[in-house]
Amino acid sequence: MLHIVHHPGYLTPPPPSGGFPASKYNLLMDALDGLDVPQVRHLPEPMPRAWLEALHDPAYVAEILAAAVPPEKERRIGFPVTPPLSKRAQLTPGGTWLAAKLALRYGYAANTAGGSHHALHETGAGYCVFNDLALAAHRLLAEGDVRRVLIVDCDVHQGDGTAALLAGRDDAATYSIHADKNFPARKARSTLDVPLPDGAGDGVYLEALGGTLPSLIDSFGPDLILYQAGVDPHADDRLGRLALTDAGLSARDKFVAEQARTRGIPLASTPGGGYGDDKAAIARRHATSIATLYTTISA
Repeated sequence: MLHIVHHPGYLTPPPPSGGFPASKYNLLMDALDGLDVPQVRHLPEPMPRAWLEALHDPAYVAEILAAAVPPEKERRIGFPVTPPLSKRAQLTPGGTWLAAKLALRYGYAANTAGGSHHALHETGAGYCVFNDLALAAHRLLAEGDVRRVLIVDCDVHQGDGTAALLAGRDDAATYSIHADKNFPARKARSTLDVPLPDGAGDGVYLEALGGTLPSLIDSFGPDLILYQAGVDPHADDRLGRLALTDAGLSARDKFVAEQARTRGIPLASTPGGGYGDDKAAIARRHATSIATLYTTISA
């Protein structure tokens, strides 16, 4: 059974800036409904304020919860934080945490939102408000659900916020394989960064992934993998600088899932980035990613 974490509050109107691809999340649910896979849906609760404040500046948390974010922070986030977006920002880390809890029980679960890896301690950035990956990892560790968490970030953009929020810990590790010259201009330091040149395609990408991820998993020994499965490394992505095909993305997801399955490590995924005019195609890539992860873990 494929365990999906979803909340109607994830589906917000597109912001007036037009950059954040809000409609792809509606289309993702349609694409998941079309999968020939047995599914069960789980409703997340908002991440409690105390856990948000465990990693984010309490003053910034207060601004988001009140939907009263200063203009300079909204510009950095990329859209105005309205009440519906404030609610979504609280639900998303709750959803990633719930997906992780389900993965610990069933082996794999997917949140249909999340992967907000640019959010920092005192501000959001790059369409990210709260860092659901770091928040979920911190809560799982603090509550004793796991001893070590590895965040594997395959979005085309470096997971700078996640790396910064979890830096210096021996119970959390971060891996980021990304386009070297893409956003953010100033990179953080992950446990392991794998920067790729512009235009890298399936072969270069998969060779780099295969040559770096397994050794980190073996040396760190995580009890859980949180997977940021952004589809923006695709050649057609508007904000990507890599050149993966649909087959390449599926091979990437299968490889990550196989690393988890063969070691008996539960895996929870978030959709991450995916940008362009054809929102239906992007949603199908996200749905295919979830289906690939599920079938591989379940094999």
